[in-house]
Amino acid sequence: MIKSIRRVDAVLFGAAIAAAVPAFAQSSVTLYGIVDNGLSYTNNQASLGATSGGKSAVKMTPGVWAGSRFGLKGAEDLGGGTKAIFQLESGFNSATGAQQYTNAMFGRQAWVGVTNSTYGTLTAGRQYASYYQMLSPYSPTTWLTGYYGAHPGDIDGLDTIYRTNNTLEYTSPKLYGLTVSGSYSLGGVPGSFNRGSTLTTGAQYALGPIGFAVGFSRINNSTLGGGAWGADSTTTNGGAQIGVSALTNGYQTAQAQQRFAVGGGYTFNSAWDMTATYSNVQYIPGTGSKFHDTAIFNTGGLVLHWKPAAAWDFGAGYSYTRATRANGIDENAQYHQFNLSEYYSLSKRTGLYALQAYQKAKGKTLGTNGAGQIIDATATLGDGYNTTPSSSGSQFAVGVGIIHRF
Repeated sequence: MIKSIRRVDAVLFGAAIAAAVPAFAQSSVTLYGIVDNGLSYTNNQASLGATSGGKSAVKMTPGVWAGSRFGLKGAEDLGGGTKAIFQLESGFNSATGAQQYTNAMFGRQAWVGVTNSTYGTLTAGRQYASYYQMLSPYSPTTWLTGYYGAHPGDIDGLDTIYRTNNTLEYTSPKLYGLTVSGSYSLGGVPGSFNRGSTLTTGAQYALGPIGFAVGFSRINNSTLGGGAWGADSTTTNGGAQIGVSALTNGYQTAQAQQRFAVGGGYTFNSAWDMTATYSNVQYIPGTGSKFHDTAIFNTGGLVLHWKPAAAWDFGAGYSYTRATRANGIDENAQYHQFNLSEYYSLSKRTGLYALQAYQKAKGKTLGTNGAGQIIDATATLGDGYNTTPSSSGSQFAVGVGIIHRF
């Protein structure tokens, strides 16, 4: 009898100890990355704002198909269907080993948040804004790359350089194919909640072979009335203002940038699919701006993707960008862009690619920082040549490379 009582006491004591020890939640951390290197040729390359002196260039070009990077992402089960999540992602130049963004170890992404399959996902940090998140499946960069194939100068921010600092973002779960998202990036300007901030919203519907999305973005200058842009939420890569290229160089003293875009896609069968986008981009002047009328750029684009075999992917695209008449410009700027891409999979992780791009610009635009100087519009392919556009109305480029994912 005494032995039986002792056994019961031992069982009860063990159960009490087990209850007192907290259960450790299941968690995981994944290391991942991409290394991408290639060679490129450009027939006419100059510095931003130049109207002469363009030269051909042959160089090693890293991160063309997908920017070279390494990162950590993880999740911890908090119970009740909720998980804590995070992502830290650092870009680097795979031709030199240099850090992609100055003074930004995790300049591509750095955020933490919680997610629940019923209630959605809330994240905080440096991340892709809702505008890009919702529209990205229909972006021309999917098969044409941002370096060569983003709309001229990446005028509508549909490439992956569109990240914002100090961002709170909520994305709903998918319900009957519909997902909605909104983000607000704090400017941090003393005495003003709005200055230096970025507000974006978007919605996406994807069900079966069809999908479409809509997005809106408003980026506010931290300087009241426009003029010199502050860092705050508006930086994209080491302090650069989003959207500055040969298209918009004369409008970079804007008080605000505003973007509205729609995109859609349709999968015909296992070999063919197509995407299309339209965007309206506005550079809005303030009292401190060096231009006086809102500059508006409308862009339409189409991409056709063909996969004839498991190892092969081919893409072809066309886009047309047109500026409205404003700021004393009667012959408004226009940009025609043509792109081709070829990709061959050596394995699930490694591939070879080739890209070709041509752009023709005509009409007039404003010179550096506006100030009333009207100049000929110059070509600038994708976002890879935003700082080194053509010194004339045309530009042609080709590139080849190899990419490995781990």
